[in-house]
Amino acid sequence: MAMSTKIRVAVIQLHSKPLDIEGNFTKACAFIRQAAEQGAQLVVLPEYHLNGYVPEDPIYIQQASQYKKYLDQYCVLARELSVCLVPGTFVERHPAAAQSSGNRTLNDLDGDYQLFNTSYFISHEGEILGSYRKKNLWHTERSHQSRGWEKHSAISTPLGKVGLLICWDLAFPEAFRQLVKDGADIIIVPTCWTLDESHAYGLGLNPNYESLVLNTMITSRCFENTCAVVFANAGGPSHTFVGLSQVALPFVGAVDGIWDSSENFFIAEIDMEILKQAELNYKVREDMAEKDWHY
Repeated sequence: MAMSTKIRVAVIQLHSKPLDIEGNFTKACAFIRQAAEQGAQLVVLPEYHLNGYVPEDPIYIQQASQYKKYLDQYCVLARELSVCLVPGTFVERHPAAAQSSGNRTLNDLDGDYQLFNTSYFISHEGEILGSYRKKNLWHTERSHQSRGWEKHSAISTPLGKVGLLICWDLAFPEAFRQLVKDGADIIIVPTCWTLDESHAYGLGLNPNYESLVLNTMITSRCFENTCAVVFANAGGPSHTFVGLSQVALPFVGAVDGIWDSSENFFIAEIDMEILKQAELNYKVREDMAEKDWHY
């Protein structure tokens, strides 16, 4: 796959049925095939797309041990369709690491394992080119999952340098800065942003504040980092899900998106010339490369 100045990205806003890992996988694959048939070069799925988020259920813990099976099948599918693929995130069960409790949040249901929330970039040849474990856990995730501690690093892909973040990472400009400083032009953010824990006080001030914060942060991040942001949120009933999956660029804002919480997908074009011109204008990367960069 030759690098292009324009990249066609498909974002799938999937409504996953909790714990129906086979059904969700089958549905995701059908959407990926549709996107590939329509010329997508990169396809992105949302966070927790395989089994939803029900961490108290023992079946959920068992399914976390099966992630490699589905990751391998996504690699086969990417090679078959010749598309790059970010298959949302996988909840992964791993043996507990020998770390001090101050450096991790440990799921301690049986004391011998950790759960990580991990995203992968798969090339059009079916190769895993890089991965990222979620660092900034939402408050209620911290009693169930361990945070990743690796440095934010850009991944070299056939589409250029790509960064991976997950959901609540969106609220941390520092994460974007590290990726951009490492050369990332496209930052992909699989997400499962719901209304389940919306703040009553905030809702009293603005019933749509969740939508406001997402649209604001996505737009801000692409401008302040001269990068493209690919935001793939989960879909579902509007009383629970926000949706708003979108692709945003500096100067332009959202290029395209799904402006409700419905299950669907869209294909947007990332014009790399826009990113080049944004950097020429704002010189963010140039400033960060200076010896006297002060942050």
